[in-house]
Amino acid sequence: MKIAKVVLYCLLGGLPLAAAAMGTGGFGWCWLAGTVLAAAFVPVAIFGPKGVFRQFGVIAPLLLVTSVLCLWSEALILVPAPEIQEHAVANLIGESVIFGAIAAVLAILAAVLKLWRARGENVELHSPGRLAAMVAVCAFAYVLYYLVFGAFTYKYFTAGYYPDAPKIVARLGIWFWVIEVGRGVLMTLSMTPIIRTLRMSRMQTAIVLGLLMWVAGGLTPLLLPNTLMAPMQRLFHTVEIFTQNFPLGMTAVLLLRPKRAKSAAGMAAAITA
Repeated sequence: MKIAKVVLYCLLGGLPLAAAAMGTGGFGWCWLAGTVLAAAFVPVAIFGPKGVFRQFGVIAPLLLVTSVLCLWSEALILVPAPEIQEHAVANLIGESVIFGAIAAVLAILAAVLKLWRARGENVELHSPGRLAAMVAVCAFAYVLYYLVFGAFTYKYFTAGYYPDAPKIVARLGIWFWVIEVGRGVLMTLSMTPIIRTLRMSRMQTAIVLGLLMWVAGGLTPLLLPNTLMAPMQRLFHTVEIFTQNFPLGMTAVLLLRPKRAKSAAGMAAAITA
């Protein structure tokens, strides 16, 4: 019965993206993309915070920052197509509405289908000061992942699709890297509500967040039909974003969530065993 509810959560959770495709074609691909996105949030529905508003409060930041703001800003900088440059504000508002609706639907579905479980790990947290320092470290780690894997992908696979990219980056100068550090900070902060509430082990949470950042920030948007990218171009970017966002999600959890301290009783048992 629980499996059937999870499947229903994924299928119904994909409908907001499918509805956004009504009249434009690509209904099946949009539903598939929405279903994959919903599947990535299943651990949050089961082991995250209880209640519609709390679920929405941890899902919405990740979607609005990672799926909307960061991808929108990246396209605005690197893609000179009129569809992006001439309708930037409208695109941002429209995407925010769509992904905000997805967050609301997923939060409601988790409650209606009663997916939440009381069992789970106790979450231990860093102090606010240490947490802020770790967010900064995560941001620079993201820039490193972006520089290494982004440069590799561009050099060997996507340079032909973005012939003006080196000129754009050179024109921005140091500001390009300031923007990327800012994106790293925002994406890490968007994960923080889930990291602080997901009642799973530290390593399980790291895998969940790594997949969430890849699915929300790469796989789902690239499954959606668009006329600006060729199929192979989208495939290259799907792999590229995995190499950047999955490590970021893992890094964020391992830095922001401390290891659980062994209890005195547990240590005594281990010593005498």
